[in-house]
Amino acid sequence: MKSLVITLLAVSALIFSASAQEKREMKPSHKPGMMQKHHGIMMAKELNFTDAQKQQAKKDHEEFKQKMQELNKNESITVKEMRDRKEALMKEQKTKMNALLTPEQKTKMAQLKADQKVKREAHFAKHLDKMKTELALSDVQVAQLRSQREAMQAQLKAIKENESLSREQRKEQLVSLKEQAKEQHKKIFTPEQQKKMEEMKKKPGHN
Repeated sequence: MKSLVITLLAVSALIFSASAQEKREMKPSHKPGMMQKHHGIMMAKELNFTDAQKQQAKKDHEEFKQKMQELNKNESITVKEMRDRKEALMKEQKTKMNALLTPEQKTKMAQLKADQKVKREAHFAKHLDKMKTELALSDVQVAQLRSQREAMQAQLKAIKENESLSREQRKEQLVSLKEQAKEQHKKIFTPEQQKKMEEMKKKPGHN
């Protein structure tokens, strides 16, 4: 039931997740080094890093970790400056990791991302079928949900990849996009369907 309700609110949930992830990454108490280390290990495994690549990746990670530790000790800057500097360090680390890749590894990474996208689409299609049955959605409503999801995903991608946006601007646009999704849902679902969705959320099995 949980996966069904998440699917019913797929677009807004997607936006909320992106916004929440950004908040977690920017929290002073969060440990970006652990996230970067995990990402690096997974990348090395999936792309069959050479010993030289592994050594360089380890060196880059240690430097990144040290910079983060020094930044955390800096009590003379504001919370905003702290978050902005951490974001810059994470971007710098990502750039270094990507620079390690050979053309063949970059191609493989692109393929892995494409495979993940196919899996996400299959997952969405599966739960959309459940939604259609549970709420007696019409074919028109199903088509509208698919169209809305595609449009919102494109807008979300554009926001996340817009390097000119500040952290606050990105946050504001994500919140705005989430509100748009809610309003569009109201236009797609009938009052009865919306009521049923709310009832499903309150059921004991939904946790």
